Amino acid sequence: MKGILEYSQGNTIIHNLNPLTKMLLALLICMSSFANGNLIMAVAIIALNVIIGYMAGIGKKSVSVLVTLLKIGLILFLIQVLLIRTGDKLLQLPLNLYITDVGLKFSTLLVFRLIGATMPLIIMLTVTKMSDLTNVLVQKLHIPYKYAFAFITALRFIPIFEHEMNGIIESQTARGVEFDTKNPIKKLKLVLPLCVPLLISSVKRIEGSAISAELRGFNVRKRNSGYKKYTFRLSDYTVILVSILVFVISVAFV
Repeated sequence: MKGILEYSQGNTIIHNLNPLTKMLLALLICMSSFANGNLIMAVAIIALNVIIGYMAGIGKKSVSVLVTLLKIGLILFLIQVLLIRTGDKLLQLPLNLYITDVGLKFSTLLVFRLIGATMPLIIMLTVTKMSDLTNVLVQKLHIPYKYAFAFITALRFIPIFEHEMNGIIESQTARGVEFDTKNPIKKLKLVLPLCVPLLISSVKRIEGSAISAELRGFNVRKRNSGYKKYTFRLSDYTVILVSILVFVISVAFV
């Protein structure tokens, strides 16, 4: 899942929404995922996320995120389904392990809920500039600038660290280290030592960012320091209305 949380340039209807609208859309879809207890509705919310991704021009990335989350969810599903002992037995396994109907339904719904709640956050952060997100958090939600800056900076560093790690891996590959192994344990042993140079470069980058922020008057910045205004248009009200409708339908499927 390369390029996660990296801003994707575009001029789609999703890109042009007010940042607050995008945040509200992501929040309501997240709440919808956990508000309903129906498998069909959970799948529908995942499909809605993919549709929003295509509307935002990041359809392939949305599908890539979905595939990655499904792989992670499969591990969670296997652990969860074997731990639940209530319900009727559907399949008897060695070592006194078995799968029940309650465990199967609960584990499937749990995975779908997590996927449906994670995807809108990733999509929202992918189509929103971090500077816009910081401005609306400070101007509209009245969050102190220091906290908003720390939160956004943490998010902004994720794709940067990913790029740096890829560069380190490519350098090691050029030196003859075989990172293309399919053995996860062997790959983990190869990747772990690379965390040291990544940590060193990260500390240097954070120190440089702190000095840059101080020079730009970080401590004197207030809520009204931002000059950019964010207005609500017809598309914003339409998206908010649709988001509320999705949430109400999800609650109805409990």
